[in-house]
Amino acid sequence: MNSTQSAMQMLTRVGFLEGCSFLLLLGVAMPLKYVYGIHEAVRIVGSAHGLLFMAYLVVLLITANRIKLPLWAMPAGVIAAVLPFGPFVFDYALKRSVENTSVTDAN
Repeated sequence: MNSTQSAMQMLTRVGFLEGCSFLLLLGVAMPLKYVYGIHEAVRIVGSAHGLLFMAYLVVLLITANRIKLPLWAMPAGVIAAVLPFGPFVFDYALKRSVENTSVTDAN
């Protein structure tokens, strides 16, 4: 596995975890807090999400430095991290862009 694939794979994994933690926070922990009064759910899931959010931004920065990402990738990745389902859409768009670039460069 080359450096580009390794960096993209790490970004995909961390993005998946960050996206799932955000959906858990919005779809499970917040309703538990506001409907049932279980405040611990937001504290626990929110803390995990905060840690994964920071890890996602660090991995995005490392990936951008390690491989030549398109100019739009850094700001789009940051914006995607604060939107529900954003990391999943960003990952799909980035992989398509990198694949198209590698095919164009090979020709």
